[in-house]
Amino acid sequence: MTSSWDGTRYTSPEIFAQESSRIFERCWMCVARAETVQAPGSFHRAEIGTESVLLVRDRYGTLRGLLNLCRHRGARLCTDRRGTLGKTIRCMYHGWSYGLDGNFVSAPYAHDLPKDPAENRNLCPVRTTEWLGYIWLNLSSSSPPLTEQMEPQLDRRFGRADLLTQYTMDKLTTALTKTYEVRANWKLILENFCECYHCPTLHPELSAVLPSFRTGYGTISGPVRQGARFAGHMAGFSMSGRAAAPALPDLRTENERTFHSVNLWPNAVLILLPDHVVCLRLEPVAADRTQVTADWLFHPDATAAPDFDPCDAVKLLDLTNQQDFQASERCQLGARSKHFTPVYPPREHVIAYFHHWVDQALAAQDES
Repeated sequence: MTSSWDGTRYTSPEIFAQESSRIFERCWMCVARAETVQAPGSFHRAEIGTESVLLVRDRYGTLRGLLNLCRHRGARLCTDRRGTLGKTIRCMYHGWSYGLDGNFVSAPYAHDLPKDPAENRNLCPVRTTEWLGYIWLNLSSSSPPLTEQMEPQLDRRFGRADLLTQYTMDKLTTALTKTYEVRANWKLILENFCECYHCPTLHPELSAVLPSFRTGYGTISGPVRQGARFAGHMAGFSMSGRAAAPALPDLRTENERTFHSVNLWPNAVLILLPDHVVCLRLEPVAADRTQVTADWLFHPDATAAPDFDPCDAVKLLDLTNQQDFQASERCQLGARSKHFTPVYPPREHVIAYFHHWVDQALAAQDES
């Protein structure tokens, strides 16, 4: 299969701007682990398209999504990535203050302000929801619920949407987080996660743990409903082949030696393992830059054990990630060429689904 996409789909700032407005600002985006915004006053700053969003727990523990934009003169309220606020959100420029629910509280000489409706002074709300232990946000007020975006993707990958329940992601805790600054377009990174044709060449360490990857079919492009079984001498997903922790409590027997993965477009990838889960979140920064954050999630009982050490498991996927991102960066360099015309063998058929999904999103009519 030859793609109809040329290199400008990966290099053009104009196309990236279209993707920002029609995809990132209209879809549900996975932005933070819920445990990072747990206590009243805690916050996380998320960057989506052209907007900056504060995720805040108010004094009642309710999660709030608020544009990170003072209603007075548009100053950025918080520049830190995460932290803890006091009882209010205060703009450093002129001292306008807002409650943790986003409602206007006070301003110097407030009696002189125009008699506008109160909502014109409140911070602009953003839709949020929690799923799989993560916070998802949507900048569009008219987009369908998160389930309508995710269930078709889960059905296509697994043949059903309930496999994730075995991994109880909302009950896991973050053992380690790594952030990668990748000099490549977000779509090139996701295309890499759509196929395993590259695995025998690029990932000898990964293929040693998962022998079926040597065929060029991984858990994404391989048969639906099937995961990849560990090599016979491997007890876990790690460099040494040892398990990092006991199997997750609700895991079914058939998955105790199985690697599953699923792409949740547009910005999340889940890797489901017997003893832990890894979630990779993409934050597109520019046409040629993407920040990828990977969370290694384990059961709290495992992390509380005195001999718990996830480093062996982290090392294997961290190496695999670095190999993937280096390859994506080389494709980004190649996309500058006027002769950039990719060809996709059958093992890369999922890339065609992804291209169709992106094209459909970009073709959507502007919201009224």
